[in-house]
Amino acid sequence: MKKVFLSIVIMAATLTACNQKVKQVEETKVEKTVASTDLYACSMHPEVKGKKGDKCSKCGMELTVPVNEATTITPNTTVETKTESTVTTTSQSSFSTNEIVANYLKVKNAFIKDDSKGAANAAKALYATLNSINANSLDAKSKSEYIDIKDDAKEHAEHIGNNAGKIEHQREHFAMLSKDIKDLIKTFGTTQKLYQDYCPMYDEGKSGYWISETKEIKNPYYGGQMLTCGSVKKTF
Repeated sequence: MKKVFLSIVIMAATLTACNQKVKQVEETKVEKTVASTDLYACSMHPEVKGKKGDKCSKCGMELTVPVNEATTITPNTTVETKTESTVTTTSQSSFSTNEIVANYLKVKNAFIKDDSKGAANAAKALYATLNSINANSLDAKSKSEYIDIKDDAKEHAEHIGNNAGKIEHQREHFAMLSKDIKDLIKTFGTTQKLYQDYCPMYDEGKSGYWISETKEIKNPYYGGQMLTCGSVKKTF
């Protein structure tokens, strides 16, 4: 009888151990299933989650960091560093030369038509734009470079704006304004394709440069007198 009872106890103990082992295996499978979920997060914005390859709704990057729904992702030091760098780059890129260039091109196009008054009005608009552009997003070095270019460009825009009817005088300042715009584009870039053109006839070949939005030569220094005099020297 004792042997039978002992056998029953041993079998019960064996079954209990087996059940525990099965339970452990099942729990491990569940953990593996959770760990191998198809949920991914953005490396820059961990709170944004979705399927792998989806785009982050905040920055547009692909979701590449595997996560499980029970875990909150905390960005590591590397990610935080990238985030700071991205913020800085975004801040820098918020500065744009587009409006300045657009106003300059209006001045240039007025001179092509020999329109002194139109050039004056466009130059006044350019002057106002130069005053309104906020360069606080630039770093100290870039901001200093911009201010130097801006101050010089404002001076020439002001001369053009205040001298309607004196087109030759206006064109002298337009030549110097064109140099400022070239320096601005060279330093800060542009989102549109532009050309630097040159007229060897103007000012004995010393300052006959201008910036144009078209490859076709239309000379702002001589207008209708020598409209096609010049050539493209550089593309931005």
